[in-house]
Amino acid sequence: MVTMNQFRVFLLAFLLVASPFVRVARAQPSAEDEAASETVDESSDLGIVGEDVQDFGDEIFNPAPGIDTVSVFPRNSARVVTAGEETDLLVGVKNDGDSSVTVIAIKASVHLPFDHKMLVQNLTTMTFNNASIPASAQATFPYIFAVSKYLQPGTFDLVGTIIYEIDQHPYQNTFYNGTIEVVEAGGFVSVESVFLVTLGIALLVLLVLWVHGQIQHLSKKTKRAPKVEVGTRTTDASMDEWLQGTAYTQSLSSKSKKKK
Repeated sequence: MVTMNQFRVFLLAFLLVASPFVRVARAQPSAEDEAASETVDESSDLGIVGEDVQDFGDEIFNPAPGIDTVSVFPRNSARVVTAGEETDLLVGVKNDGDSSVTVIAIKASVHLPFDHKMLVQNLTTMTFNNASIPASAQATFPYIFAVSKYLQPGTFDLVGTIIYEIDQHPYQNTFYNGTIEVVEAGGFVSVESVFLVTLGIALLVLLVLWVHGQIQHLSKKTKRAPKVEVGTRTTDASMDEWLQGTAYTQSLSSKSKKKK
């Protein structure tokens, strides 16, 4: 029979062995995604992706007036990123200023959703050569990134930044600052799903064992209960004493004399 102490110890051991997971929240496509997908390249020379990766450090620039940016995941509107695999992202830039814009690079980073100061991973910095956007024009730039294959599945914040120059002065715009869902590669069944199913089955089995033990315990108590026998001697004596001196006792005494 499984006692309550044994039930608690088994459950605690199972939870310690199993790894905790974070419930995942899927992001829905926004209006900016649809706008970026409709962006038309009006520039004759969008630039060539460079092979050399430039280190911009942690320096932060201000956005330039008249420059708007949008982004879209072209084949992944739910923003589900598979760990260790490349993900495509399109960045749209609209130049409403009076000067030409020279796009230098696009970079991104992954952070914890509850604290942006906690950096999880710096992603690839993609540089561009001859990527110029004339005034009153717009252009779309590709950005390909991949999170670490060792990153635990869950929800993270992605911060994407595009760096550009206007009249040899550096500026930057944050084109994406939202959540992404990181999943494991290989199959539709995740480790989290297996863990939850296993935990549910284990709890159900333990509950059945506990109920069975309680039923057996109650049945043993019922069998051990002593039988209560009601005697007649005390009742008869008290009744004789109460009827003493009545016609009933006199008739009984006369019948006993006749028998003698």
